[in-house]
Amino acid sequence: MDAFDCVRCEVRDGIAWLTLDRPLKANAYSVRMRDELHELLDALRAVDEVHVIVIRGAGDKGFCGGADLSEFLTAPSVLQARRIRALRDLWTLLRTMPQPTIAALHGHVLGSGVEIAMFCDLRIAADDVVIGLPEMSLGILPGAGGTQTVPRSIGLAHALDLLLTDRRLDADEALAAGLVTRCVPRAALADTVESLARRLAGFEPAVLRAAKRALHEGADLPLPQALRLEARLAAVHAT
Repeated sequence: MDAFDCVRCEVRDGIAWLTLDRPLKANAYSVRMRDELHELLDALRAVDEVHVIVIRGAGDKGFCGGADLSEFLTAPSVLQARRIRALRDLWTLLRTMPQPTIAALHGHVLGSGVEIAMFCDLRIAADDVVIGLPEMSLGILPGAGGTQTVPRSIGLAHALDLLLTDRRLDADEALAAGLVTRCVPRAALADTVESLARRLAGFEPAVLRAAKRALHEGADLPLPQALRLEARLAAVHAT
């Protein structure tokens, strides 16, 4: 792979660790970060030896403080900036990764940071997280799934409260709403995520991927079709 400026990648023991690496800017999401994440994920999805993918943020400021406004809002137009960012559909790629994905969240998780996290299968939050969708205060709408993924996880009422009021959730509120999977002390985040990733990586890889497929694809199907999907996958992996 090429050298990367905004994302670091390390693979060990069946786990790929992707670190958003713009710590001085709270890991603000830029076009370059989008391109690097897309290239790395596209490569990792085809690596049979990678069983789990973890996405985390470098530094103390947070997982991702949202879009890089110095780039996004100074483009010729916000619409053009979004068209440029859509040239590589990171969001569909992340949503359809065959391997389970874990977001390790700390500090500020805002805007695009929320959207990255919501496309991960598991979201483990440190107790110092501050989660929000600040687009209303910027006069724009979320453009990478925030209005769709968040209500599917926390319900329409909570999602409307989060988006329309520019409300920020702390760790306890995010956990109670169902926005994150687990909440742990900040000092325990790294060990908790690594332990979870190692546990997942220790399962039979094909069955792990099939379980993820059954849950994701089945969620969009009527129950009879979803049950048939489960039966087909279970039959394939019965041995």
